[in-house]
Amino acid sequence: MNKWLVLAATISLTTSAATTMAAGDVTAGKAKSASCAGCHGMDGNSVNPEWPNLAGQHAKYIAKQLGDFKAGTDRNNATMSGMVAGLNPQDMSDLGAYFASLPVKQGVADKALAEAGQKLYRGGNPATGVAACIGCHGPTGAGNPAANFPSLSGQHAKYIENQLNAFKTGERKNDAGKMMRSIAGKMSEKEIKAVAAYVQGLY
Repeated sequence: MNKWLVLAATISLTTSAATTMAAGDVTAGKAKSASCAGCHGMDGNSVNPEWPNLAGQHAKYIAKQLGDFKAGTDRNNATMSGMVAGLNPQDMSDLGAYFASLPVKQGVADKALAEAGQKLYRGGNPATGVAACIGCHGPTGAGNPAANFPSLSGQHAKYIENQLNAFKTGERKNDAGKMMRSIAGKMSEKEIKAVAAYVQGLY
């Protein structure tokens, strides 16, 4: 069995057994989300491709990213560091619940890149050891909330590209078991652009 699938299954099991954060409240999250709207949109759909859509993302994943930005050790961003400075774990859970409740807008894949991106997403690149994205993120890009693997469906291609490059260089290192750093580290620039383009139109 592919070692990444084994790791994914292990993470899923340990996650379910771990102590969970307090459940988020959608109404409270909406009230706390005003400062997020400037970058991520009033409805959680960003108009700037450099900034991620939060609508439809898994609540626990959002809360974890906010916590990681606040800790500032494995994921750093000057803007986000300031935004999360005053948040406590309950705030993060509430914001996660709110954005998870919103529908993500469908994106459109770049046709010139989508075919190559689809092959990589679904089959990986056995020649270079790049694992297929579908193993963790699913056939429609919905992710796996139990294992805290994010939804990729409809996410901006540029944002996905930026994050894969951040994992590739080690700038971002908040991935369990170095999974994303290992995968992205084996990807070429063309592969990163192609799979990012495909994900933008994936549903």
